[in-house]
Amino acid sequence: MTDVLTDLIPLPRTIRPANGGGCVLDADTEIEASPGTEDVAQWLRATIGAATGLPLPPYAAAENRVVLRLSPETGAQLGPEGYRLVTEGPGVLIEAGTGTGLFWGAQTLRQLLGPAAFRRAPVDGGQRKWPLPALRIEDAPRFAWRGMMLDVARHFMPKDGVLRYLDLLAAHKLNVLHLHLTDDQGWRIEIPRYPALTEIGGWRERTKLGHRASPLWDERPHGGFYTQDDLREIVAHAAARHITVVPEIDIPGHSQAAIAAYPELGNTDVLDTTALKVWDTWGVNPNVLAPTDHTLRFYEHVLEEVLALFPSPFVHIGGDECPKDQWRASPTARARIAELGLADEDALQSWFIRHFDRWLADRGRRLIGWDEILEGGSPAPGGDTTECGLAPGAAVSSWRGYAGGIAAARAGHDVVMCPEQQVYLDHRQHASPEEPVPIGYVRTLEDVYAFEPVPPELTGEHAARVLGTQANVWTEVMDSQQRVDYQVFPRLTALAEVAWSQLPPPAARDHHDFVRRMTTHYARLDALGVDYRPPGGPHPWQKRPGVLGRPIDGAPPNV
Repeated sequence: MTDVLTDLIPLPRTIRPANGGGCVLDADTEIEASPGTEDVAQWLRATIGAATGLPLPPYAAAENRVVLRLSPETGAQLGPEGYRLVTEGPGVLIEAGTGTGLFWGAQTLRQLLGPAAFRRAPVDGGQRKWPLPALRIEDAPRFAWRGMMLDVARHFMPKDGVLRYLDLLAAHKLNVLHLHLTDDQGWRIEIPRYPALTEIGGWRERTKLGHRASPLWDERPHGGFYTQDDLREIVAHAAARHITVVPEIDIPGHSQAAIAAYPELGNTDVLDTTALKVWDTWGVNPNVLAPTDHTLRFYEHVLEEVLALFPSPFVHIGGDECPKDQWRASPTARARIAELGLADEDALQSWFIRHFDRWLADRGRRLIGWDEILEGGSPAPGGDTTECGLAPGAAVSSWRGYAGGIAAARAGHDVVMCPEQQVYLDHRQHASPEEPVPIGYVRTLEDVYAFEPVPPELTGEHAARVLGTQANVWTEVMDSQQRVDYQVFPRLTALAEVAWSQLPPPAARDHHDFVRRMTTHYARLDALGVDYRPPGGPHPWQKRPGVLGRPIDGAPPNV
């Protein structure tokens, strides 16, 4: 098999030479879009048409054409996201059971045209012919959840940057953007009922530069938020690319920005919450939500607006890193524990989570949270919850290694595997001191490619509980789009192949072939304007000399 057959990323399920010769896209090429395929035809004209300069008009009579076809038989064979792509004879055929599968097939066609097809305008000085090799590709993803978590709370990414990242996810056949909208350091979603969430909670006076132990500060105010129309635009842009946006609203920890805006949300019987400001440093914050009816109603009102903006079946409520010191000191919290007959403060956190679990389920949505949501629970009377106290529809993001995901799957919950030891992309990519703001474990491109989302401890029905995987992009030390690009790429490319392709176990994976295919893919990233980490190390302008990180190799980073 020649290199031209194998430089695709993610690697298709099957790819082989087709009979006869290849085909050529040129000024005469038309698009034959059968009913239900018009959106993909529009994307081809707007994206590939812009890069090639080809008009790609609707089919009239040309023999040379791109045929888009919905085929129930292909859907039955390859599943809802699978596709068949044939490039032989006079034209191209892309068929799938759904528009989603067709869209992924169109993304593969774009790769076959070469890196120049990833630009926004022609750069060839008038080239009018775009040859394609004769191929037959049948492809479908391994996992239904293939995503990236983008933290816009620590460092705000303007709307255009989020739209750009949706395009980058689509180019890698990733289909979930988990948008981390609230934290101690900022509240990024407009809630008109509670305007202070963005007027006060949406900005901080200064920002720690580097790890929290660093003596350096950026004294400029930092902030920003998305209006509801911004978020509608983001969701629509994602939907056109067959990507689901999963919003995250942190409860009950990581909430100082909300408390700074509305002090009554905090533990007012323990400290003067009116003195709190949006947090300007990193780490685990002791200021958590008070377990009051007022707090529950407040967040129900917030979530009502979240549900109206995001059609995602899942809503992420955080649930991680909630220190209990204030609750232990709070008469209000102790009274709530006694009233509910709870064992301790851990059970109080579980009560918080289970309240919103039921609230979301009553509205046809599913709660997902970090793996701490499994802790402190107990089955409720009536048998409608699992042993951790969560409704059966609740799902778990397993970030503290595999253990939480294993426990969740065995308890009957769906799991998204995103362990920090493998797929936290804020972690450094090399042990060299030249890495910009080095944080956490060394995780190279090769390490991410060796990640296996389904641990061997899970088999059968428990393994089937793994919905998929995502990379997590925490932005404490990423203060610009360039910094995000550097940390995310090229490693997200490896995660995309792990999530999509039917790879063998890690020990048997062909890492050398992946690196070879990356040679072409770097040219695609160049065309897309991605400021990725070069294989040989950072460019001079990508370094951040003097900004301290926390390089470690064994202990958890706890950044």
